[in-house]
Amino acid sequence: MTVREGSLEAPTRHALDWQAPDFYDAEKVFAELQRVFGICHGCRRCVSLCTAFPRLFDLIDEGKTGELDGVDRASFQEVVDRCYLCDVCYMTKCPYVPPHQWNVDFPHLMLRAKAVKFKQGGTSLRDKLLSSTDALGRLATIPVVVRFVNAANRAPVARAVMGKVLGVHKDRVLPAYAGAKFRSTAQPDASFTVRDGKNTPGKVAIFSTCYVNYNEPGIGHDLLKILAHNEIPAVIVGKEACCGMPKLELGDLEAVARLKEINVPRLAKLARDGYAIMSAIPSCTLMFKQELLLMFPQDADVNAVQEAMFDPFEYLVLRNKDALLKIDFKRPLGKVSYHIPCHSRVQNVGQKTRELLQLVPGTEINTVERCSGHDGTWGVKSEFFEQSMKIGRPVFKQMAATDPDYISSDCPIAGRHIQQGMGETRAQKEHPLTLIRIAYGL
Repeated sequence: MTVREGSLEAPTRHALDWQAPDFYDAEKVFAELQRVFGICHGCRRCVSLCTAFPRLFDLIDEGKTGELDGVDRASFQEVVDRCYLCDVCYMTKCPYVPPHQWNVDFPHLMLRAKAVKFKQGGTSLRDKLLSSTDALGRLATIPVVVRFVNAANRAPVARAVMGKVLGVHKDRVLPAYAGAKFRSTAQPDASFTVRDGKNTPGKVAIFSTCYVNYNEPGIGHDLLKILAHNEIPAVIVGKEACCGMPKLELGDLEAVARLKEINVPRLAKLARDGYAIMSAIPSCTLMFKQELLLMFPQDADVNAVQEAMFDPFEYLVLRNKDALLKIDFKRPLGKVSYHIPCHSRVQNVGQKTRELLQLVPGTEINTVERCSGHDGTWGVKSEFFEQSMKIGRPVFKQMAATDPDYISSDCPIAGRHIQQGMGETRAQKEHPLTLIRIAYGL
């Protein structure tokens, strides 16, 4: 029987059988790594995406036999640690993903290997700490503490110590913590009349996210202003915890399950009450749209949340199709270099942010669709900082090519990483929601 080369069918994702004992069986994981790495070695189509694939191929090419059997088993972890689960290989490059019979899901195999490492106690304290974004945010934004933390993040001496103790690279520009959290200062307006559209619910519940709540509350406030300008009633989710994406990327799936038990019941009630649920961070949106559903495919609440979850620009563009969005933009934006983050791309909703920005008169969009190389916490780590900058160089160059007035990304972490990589530039860094708020003249 001949084996079909590649696939012309849309990728499909299998549920994660993460609660089965075999999921954490190190020997079975190693066998699957061997199988998939062998397929990757024979293809090499993903070599330009990140450093996980080049490292795999270097290990093979520099090994004793020039084949996978010449690679030391312990070296497989070097490949696993370089994968930050962007999903781009699965969604855009690999011809052997399901429904192809070879059933290659590289990101979720890396996730399984990370979960085994975590289960065996191989995860560092640094990585556990960095992935605890909610706890870090609560501590860092204490009024007396926040000024000290922000000053330390900028001080060379403190950063050198941080590098030695925590393994955070001294040259990585870190986000400041806000003096006033989004959730404690947000003033959503729920007084407008609900106008449901063919494609959109007429009221919105905002899931704040750790980053917006603790680091850049202005993104959340701008979203509220845009919704109010369009007379869309909005509320803030009553209580929330981290979406779980940082813990997922760490392989701590039990922590993901605990966070799901906090978030999903409240979100499911809002979904069933007819709200569109929205988060301004693509990774958080993707967590509820895809990853939790793959972990809990039979959970009715998880399914309800998934169906109600929207990226903000996905919602706004659909609102425009419903003839319920105001396009009374008052200010041109000039030249905007816009970066599409990986976790926006894999939501499969198209380039909705670009679509809305192009409706602003006097605006020229330079769209860059390539991984910036930062990921959540991966790019701040000492051992991966240089790699993250190397992956991002083509993006930095493309973003600077038009001498833009603004540089922007739906992922604010990627936006900051791009700004650092571009170096000296006249361009202002603004989130796309902020650009729309500016365009409205709000």
